[in-house]
Amino acid sequence: MAKYNITEKKEKEAAYRSLVSPKLMDELKEKILDIILIQKKYKDKEYSAKKLAEDLGTNTRYISAVVNVRFHMNYTSFVNKYRIDEAMTLLVDKRFQDLNMEDISSMVGFSNRQSFYASFYKINGMTPRDYRMRHFAQHPMQKETKGESRRGRKAVAKNADANV
Repeated sequence: MAKYNITEKKEKEAAYRSLVSPKLMDELKEKILDIILIQKKYKDKEYSAKKLAEDLGTNTRYISAVVNVRFHMNYTSFVNKYRIDEAMTLLVDKRFQDLNMEDISSMVGFSNRQSFYASFYKINGMTPRDYRMRHFAQHPMQKETKGESRRGRKAVAKNADANV
């Protein structure tokens, strides 16, 4: 797939994956989820597999093995999945509708717009902008124009009902 420079990677078997015991994998999996998801380290642009390994008192090969075996993806894809999940929420939240894609990208932990678009497209098959536009096209009442409040919408709707 040429769009956004996405290429499919072939799965290769790394010997070190079998060196990590299932019990240790389960322990590390829970700790990784706690740090990345619960503590929301996925939002930190500087938080790498190396830093995660240091925080867990292990090495990057173990982190890589656990993420590959337990989550079936590499570290970057794992972190980007949570970034994209949050971006999808922000993109359809009317409180954030005035933010541009760079702002959303930065809020969820991407270093640049290009990597945000590439990851978003890889996961969703559409750009973040298209995702936002489709959502508001399907749910037009959720999108407010500047200066329009929920109360204003209710008054307009009430007046429209009275005129019928």
